[in-house]
Amino acid sequence: MASLLLGVTSHSDIHQIPQDHLEMELNTSQLFANLDKISIANLAQANREINEKKALDLVWKLPEVQRKAREIQRLSKGSIRVAAIVDGSPTPNEPYYSVRVFEDQPDHNTTIYWFRVLNPSGKIQVLDILENKYITLEAWKEQLKR
Repeated sequence: MASLLLGVTSHSDIHQIPQDHLEMELNTSQLFANLDKISIANLAQANREINEKKALDLVWKLPEVQRKAREIQRLSKGSIRVAAIVDGSPTPNEPYYSVRVFEDQPDHNTTIYWFRVLNPSGKIQVLDILENKYITLEAWKEQLKR
């Protein structure tokens, strides 16, 4: 009788081991499936670099740039327009776009502002011409208020 109970117990344990193993495999495969989704999402977010057009748009749409463009156009009675151009693209040592805002006059261009658009964050820095260094957009806006 003892060997029969042992056999039954062993037999039921044998069925449970594969069942547990199967559940573990399912859990593992679900885990890897979710890891793949998480990894793909994180990788996509990490590689979400901005392009040249986006960098130019970020600078051009700044209210301060638009205000300056309107002011120059009004004061020149429409003879001078303000434009912007990407003057440099990101490199490993300089991970930003350089954007120049300038007066587009018939016979020459005059630079008004220099911006950096950091890649991939899209944060904007402005050249402080008095200090000859780039400052945050917020610091630049404060300077304009003075």
